[in-house]
Amino acid sequence: MTIDFPNLTLVDHPLVQHKLTWLRAEETNTDSFRNLLREVSQMLVYEATRDLPTELQTIRTPICEMQSPIISGKKLCLVSILRAGNGLLDGALSVLPLARVAHLGLYRDPQTLQPVEYYFKAPSDIAERQIIVVDPMLATGNSAVAAIDRLKALGCGSIKLLCLLGAPEGVRNMLEHHPDVPIVMAALDSHLNDHGYIVPGLGDAGDRIFGTV
Repeated sequence: MTIDFPNLTLVDHPLVQHKLTWLRAEETNTDSFRNLLREVSQMLVYEATRDLPTELQTIRTPICEMQSPIISGKKLCLVSILRAGNGLLDGALSVLPLARVAHLGLYRDPQTLQPVEYYFKAPSDIAERQIIVVDPMLATGNSAVAAIDRLKALGCGSIKLLCLLGAPEGVRNMLEHHPDVPIVMAALDSHLNDHGYIVPGLGDAGDRIFGTV
């Protein structure tokens, strides 16, 4: 966590920061951007799942029998905020292949910068699962707040937010509305510009993932 934002964990591992540099670079093409985002999301998931509970199970190695830890407790659900969240989803699923997936479609009104929901599909038992919400950019934080509002309304109690990078405005918005939700990200940037984009940021993550620039 940081001093200013107790809800925030920054993953400053050199490999994460190296790959983030090339994600930011304007000359990085769509294919490379997707691959880099997948790799970084895998590393971020390791941090986001650091506190998963474990229990001991008896197994036999080629040498002897032993007690070895396995993940216990509630099962996981990854919630992708469409469309850009799917760029993190593939990497997260490669690490957590048994996790269920929910999709929440939100778009940002260009005038008000407020989120508008257009799609939601989730497992029927989502309230019983540990939730990791994935969305590359935490800009104003309005979409993340709306997504977590939606999940809490369904009874979800264990929620984390995983992002690639964010702005102080978005982290502060989350802290004000959902102080119980930890945020894991690779970098906290300077500020938002007049159009609500993160500075220095990396542009529109969805456009760069799907080649719609």
